[in-house]
Amino acid sequence: MSRFIVPKQAKSWISIPSDSDFPIQNLPFGTASMPNLVDGLIVPIGDKALHLVTLQEFGLLDQDVMLETFLDLDAVSLSKLRRRLFDLLEESNPELRDNKKARTKSLIDLKDVAPQVPIPPTSFVDFYSGVYHASNVGKMFRPDQPPLLPNYKWIPIGYNGRASSVFSSATPITRPKGQTKGPNDEAPTFGPTQEMDFELEMGFYLSHGQEPGKRITCSAAEEHILGLVIVNDWSARDVQRWEYQPLGPFLAKSFATTVSPWLVTLDALEPFRIEGMEQDPAVLPHLRHHGKPHFDIELEVWIQTQRMSKPQLVCSSNMKHLYWSPSQQLAHQTSNGTPVEFGDLYASGTISGPDEGSYGSMLELTWRGQKPVTMVESGETRTFLEDGDKVTMRAFGQGDGFRIGFGDCTGTIVASR
Repeated sequence: MSRFIVPKQAKSWISIPSDSDFPIQNLPFGTASMPNLVDGLIVPIGDKALHLVTLQEFGLLDQDVMLETFLDLDAVSLSKLRRRLFDLLEESNPELRDNKKARTKSLIDLKDVAPQVPIPPTSFVDFYSGVYHASNVGKMFRPDQPPLLPNYKWIPIGYNGRASSVFSSATPITRPKGQTKGPNDEAPTFGPTQEMDFELEMGFYLSHGQEPGKRITCSAAEEHILGLVIVNDWSARDVQRWEYQPLGPFLAKSFATTVSPWLVTLDALEPFRIEGMEQDPAVLPHLRHHGKPHFDIELEVWIQTQRMSKPQLVCSSNMKHLYWSPSQQLAHQTSNGTPVEFGDLYASGTISGPDEGSYGSMLELTWRGQKPVTMVESGETRTFLEDGDKVTMRAFGQGDGFRIGFGDCTGTIVASR
């Protein structure tokens, strides 16, 4: 499909701060609750947000598309809608700019919006595609063996997660309880995790599925991708160590996953396409891709404890450190003929970089608790997250004079119930 790329010099009649995540070049989509308006799709621009149902009521958008949810919007129709919104917001277009009644009712302050999960997922899959993260975990837990398991560079490793515990940004995260095992041979104990962790990931939603028995190829995969979000796939490391053998994560991962509120389209991310890292050995034919399937998206993690007045940056990474692209992840998911559906959510796995400051989890940043992170303002140290700690993830592509951002993906740890 063809992509609509907003020119880098384009400007809106809406005043937009220079450091905004939401210039006219972005125009991401989300669902939200708003005072005095029906719940529905909104598009942030600068410090404002457009309520699409209201624009539709004034005859400014297609009347045949339901805009309360994403249900009527596949990747092609979402791209067309985004192009129409660009036309309405472009500085020389008077349609909305000079229609005071429509402008007043449809344009609201972003701070008054309560974002929701963009699409409550029907299924959730978490991959393990960050090669530096996988290598670090291998070095920690299998020091006498190669860091990567033999299958890592042949297939995108993943597991089926828990769709019912995918939460919107700013939802408090309750510290989970579970079984943990000490270093000796005594029986396990049950209680709150002592190794609460974040995982810096990116994810994508499907715009439409595929029937049983058919595959989605790498070359066709992006036609099924509605857009990207930030994902924090929280983890209870001590619970995971005890339970994951032999079948992988279960309760240590199923208690909470946080997603950012704004679904950023592949159209908006087109300027940030890159080839990505070399895959060696060459992958099998059904996983081969062409062109530039990866994205140069800067990633950040910030932590603020209860004793701090502002958050501290603890990780700077980049989406380019994924070994397996979103297209390859989806192609692998369907390679056995499994059916997929609209609204399925796929997460990348932890995206760590090659340096200590780019590690995308506390497990790596503190190297399994051996190198505590110091919170400079308060003097506190952290090996893992404590109650009251607020984690904020950010992602953005830095363009020439504009930034394509995803908004904040946040969660604050609260005590076990």
